[in-house]
Amino acid sequence: MWSIIVLLVLMGALAYHRAPIIAWSVGFAVWLEALPWLAGVQPQPWIWGVFAVVVALLNVVPLRRLALTGPIFAVFRKITPSMSATEQEAINAGTVWWDRDLFSGKPDWQRLLSFPDPKLSPEEQAFIDGPTEQLCAMLDEWTITHQDHDLPAPVWDFIKRSGFLGMIVKKQYGGLEFSNYGHAKVVTKIATRSGTAAVSVMVPNSLGPGELLQHYGTEAQKDYYLPRLARGEDIPCFALTSPSAGSDAGGIPDFGVVCRGSYTDPRSGEQHQDVLGIRVTWEKRWITLAPIATVLGLAFKLYDPDQLLGATRDIGITCALVPTEHQGVSIGRRHYPGGAVFMNGPTWGHEVFIPLEWVIGGREFVGQGWRMLVECLSVGRCISLPAMSVASGKLATFATGAFARIRDQFGLPIGKFEGVDEAMARIAGHTYQMEASQDLALTGLDLGEKPSVLSAVLKYHNTERMRKVINDAMDVHGGKTVVLGPRNYLARAYQAIPIAITVEGANILTRSMIIYGQGAIRCHPYVLREMRAAQNNDLKEFDAAFTGHIGFVASNKVRAFWLGLTGAALVRAPRSGPTARYYKRITRLSSAFALLSDMAMFSLGGGLKFREKLSARLGDMLSGLYIASAALKRFEREGAQRDDLPLVAWAAEAALFDVQQAMHGFLANLPNRPLAWALRRLIFPWGLTLTPPCDRLGTQVARAIMTPGAVRDRLTHGMYVSSDETDAVGVLPIALEAILATEPLEQKLRKLGREGKLLGLTLRDRLAEALALQLISQSEFDALTRARKLKRDVIMVDDFDMNLDQHDAGLLQRVIF
Repeated sequence: MWSIIVLLVLMGALAYHRAPIIAWSVGFAVWLEALPWLAGVQPQPWIWGVFAVVVALLNVVPLRRLALTGPIFAVFRKITPSMSATEQEAINAGTVWWDRDLFSGKPDWQRLLSFPDPKLSPEEQAFIDGPTEQLCAMLDEWTITHQDHDLPAPVWDFIKRSGFLGMIVKKQYGGLEFSNYGHAKVVTKIATRSGTAAVSVMVPNSLGPGELLQHYGTEAQKDYYLPRLARGEDIPCFALTSPSAGSDAGGIPDFGVVCRGSYTDPRSGEQHQDVLGIRVTWEKRWITLAPIATVLGLAFKLYDPDQLLGATRDIGITCALVPTEHQGVSIGRRHYPGGAVFMNGPTWGHEVFIPLEWVIGGREFVGQGWRMLVECLSVGRCISLPAMSVASGKLATFATGAFARIRDQFGLPIGKFEGVDEAMARIAGHTYQMEASQDLALTGLDLGEKPSVLSAVLKYHNTERMRKVINDAMDVHGGKTVVLGPRNYLARAYQAIPIAITVEGANILTRSMIIYGQGAIRCHPYVLREMRAAQNNDLKEFDAAFTGHIGFVASNKVRAFWLGLTGAALVRAPRSGPTARYYKRITRLSSAFALLSDMAMFSLGGGLKFREKLSARLGDMLSGLYIASAALKRFEREGAQRDDLPLVAWAAEAALFDVQQAMHGFLANLPNRPLAWALRRLIFPWGLTLTPPCDRLGTQVARAIMTPGAVRDRLTHGMYVSSDETDAVGVLPIALEAILATEPLEQKLRKLGREGKLLGLTLRDRLAEALALQLISQSEFDALTRARKLKRDVIMVDDFDMNLDQHDAGLLQRVIF
């Protein structure tokens, strides 16, 4: 009995610490040698002989390849599913970063905490405090969306003149050359004021041709276009999506044929005869800035039937820059997506001849368009929509926290009702998660990483959380945000939510196919190595990867069971105190996730890519682990403020509960039921022990955003707030301060009324009566009058004259009592 216990402990220790094969061999030999003392049994010579054979097979590499990994390799090559060219380019694009640690089952916490904190440079801070603040002050989203249906001309001029369209362009070309972090914070601030302006600014910096030009453009293309883009002389758009190819961007029907032809360059007026070029036909839809673009980034499939460029006829997706004044290019019509009015519309052309030199990167980069798009535009997926999501969270937190404290019902601020504080806790908690997740990804970008998997995590989870926070904020505000008008600061964002959910890869596809589809191959320490070895027929590489993979699986089985059994209590956390438990839980669930991931690939093989619901749940696990770890990193970055503990606790607990539920759903639906049963006992030996944030914690979070102070300021830092009390958002902090300052006086008046000392029928009458009876001073009367007026301004909605054109914002009639 003791010998078996010792063996199990020995094997468990070796597996837990991921010991190499030779250590396992030595350990087992020591156990055999110790059997006479442990069990009074002398191992038979034949046992030593079998042991020697096994050790040789495992440790003598040529023998192992011949007898073990060689035959497995032959089978593996046959069953490994083939990948399309677009799938392969997507897999190869970008880099893996902190997501790889989470996939490993053993996150390196010191590595996470050692990442530098993202900071704005003095130049970036000055730009945010100066031109960005000025731009926000110029914006009136009601007038923009309801009356003008575009940014006013002075706003467009300011945007171009101030360099907003050239934030990513290098200084040598006249751009601002901001960091990714600085770029994101500019977009966030603008988006808290105007979604229209934010989209107009962000697209040229993330989804336009500028990023592609800087990485792949020829020197002539860079020298011509980048200064013009930086100065706003050219307005770019990028046309990828077609009516029949949205999420399946690699399946675009638009095509070009290599040929010789003639054209007139619209930029110089020069005519060019008999040049090598491409005749392109396209129909694109949903292209932001297309109606006003001066240069069109165009993606299409390129064919060379006459082999003018070489032996290949089907060259592949290619990207070109086409001036929109070029003969045959059609733009100018527009869409109105979800009630938003940022410029968006179709572009089309039929057999439009363009010279080969208009291909981004020139002849060298024909057919490289998909790789270029995946590598560069994934950076934008970490910035634009996630930044707008963060902005929505900040606005919802700022406005809802103030409104819930100002607005009262049944004699209490509505934020003190538990049903309301539950929604407010979600608003604040999700906002904390969103900004933490984006800031960590931006750190990676500014370190030179291109985390393609994390960009998908951010795109999906930030936009979904944006949907949740806006929904909750609308519910808390009630009638205040049902009626459209200048006073309504949420409805336009609410209307536009489907845009963010749909663009840059629809969220359903991103969750069910992209996050784990890329992550399983890119982030796993061995799978990509094994696949590449199979493709290259490289037994040596396969042998190294496969043996490492077997040890990896064995380790995660032991780690998942031990950490589940002990609740990860014995794991050493990088920080002591209240957050230590969350580091331990992430480590535990990371091991479980790594095991489930391998078992999914083992039991389903290539069929896993078609089991989208299971793949989605695996993606949810990786995403939840990332969000929880990002929240912990943010807490440390902001000085581990004790007042922020409710926020980081809510963020981590909610994310980790989501991970547990995804694992539960995965195991409930894994087709191999015996395997699912065994995995459940390994991972959850005590059952599902994690719970969502408790009510008490939620109340602490909700109260924090209802009260002016450091927590509320940190959570809403970087948003634009007008100092004008006639502004719908600007009045909120002014009214909140006035309400809090006069609350004791209001309580005094209510008490006087209950005592029968004030007999007036209305609040106004009782206030005047209290002054006349000298129960309050004139200054107190004035303070109460002002506070009540501000409160009414906050609560009121807009109304319009029925006999006038309700779409004319200039004819808006307000009645102030």
